[in-house]
Amino acid sequence: MESPGLTQEVVENEPKVGGVTNEAANHFKELKHRFLGFKKDKYLSNLERYQQLSEAQYPKFMVIACADSRVCPSSVLGFQPGEAFVVRNVANLVPPHENGPTETNAALEFAVNSLEVENILVVGHSCCGGIKALMSLQDEVISSSFIRSWVVVGSPAKSKTKAAASNLNFDQQCKHCEKESINRSLMNLLSYPWIEERVVRGKLSIHGGYYDFIDCTFEKWTLDYKGTTMHGDSECSIKNREFWT
Repeated sequence: MESPGLTQEVVENEPKVGGVTNEAANHFKELKHRFLGFKKDKYLSNLERYQQLSEAQYPKFMVIACADSRVCPSSVLGFQPGEAFVVRNVANLVPPHENGPTETNAALEFAVNSLEVENILVVGHSCCGGIKALMSLQDEVISSSFIRSWVVVGSPAKSKTKAAASNLNFDQQCKHCEKESINRSLMNLLSYPWIEERVVRGKLSIHGGYYDFIDCTFEKWTLDYKGTTMHGDSECSIKNREFWT
């Protein structure tokens, strides 16, 4: 004879997928509505433009942004289809060339060498969970976390932040690191020979951007790179800093 308690437990533990399925259906119903609106209001209204894009793309920008759902660069900066080649990752990090292949530098290679973009823009943002994870890392801890393995790319920015902002509280240090990591990524871009060569020749410009979604402001700056000195030191400075409020 089957135990009533066991039967009850099995019934109670059955997956309750009905509500989830209905909710997912509603989400996709909304996406369908948005897509059909896009097709009517944008695609069909600009059919010639979209037919041109079906043949080739000639973006002026390569954008490296965070995967955070709140900071879509096309929404924030108004990029239209064909204007920006975009890659998004946790904390908008650019690993140095010597770290080996990742999807980020694969996208960089295609954007720079094949599409010949004129600008690379690395966009960071306020309240970045990836940077918070970086700042929370304990150096001696061994972990199999994918997040940890990725955000350690930003360790030099963390170290510089700890040295420069040790008197600040943790949240303020994170904000400092959000910007410092952008500058570190700009320098990492120059570790790729085919990027450095185009920057030196004036064919490519490298920019940083910081979107603060708390008060909706945007800070933009450009890396001024003159190449390396005879001693192997890089000559870099920041120029054209702007605050959009």
